[in-house]
Amino acid sequence: MKAYKSDQGRMARMAAFWILALLYLYGCMALNLTLSGFVEGLNDPLLGTIPILGWRLTGAFLISSVLFLAGFYLLWAWHQTPKIADLLIDTESELQKVTWAKMPEVINTSLIVIGFVLFLMAFLAGADILLSRVFGFILGGGMA
Repeated sequence: MKAYKSDQGRMARMAAFWILALLYLYGCMALNLTLSGFVEGLNDPLLGTIPILGWRLTGAFLISSVLFLAGFYLLWAWHQTPKIADLLIDTESELQKVTWAKMPEVINTSLIVIGFVLFLMAFLAGADILLSRVFGFILGGGMA
């Protein structure tokens, strides 16, 4: 299968593909651990170990590896469909049009946000303390 418009939107396509592939790899690793722990016959070594890596070839490992390879190919094929490829190409072209803020502007706006959050935190903590004392006085029968 030839890549659809392979010269366009390369960064967005590559980022989307590898993020999904890593997420799928994590799922297959979790499946391997689950199969090894819950199905007794799948944790027994079948052919020994893989040289250099030292991984045991168990039934759980083979099942999760085959699922990963099949899913990896299907993810790549899905990623090359015109609808998905055009979406990622358009996304990358729109991101190139964005005017990103300069570092001094980012620092100034971050300091303003941090200052406002600290002010709001102090206000809410003060209101909480004040209201807890008022209601403690009221509900405690006048003795606080």
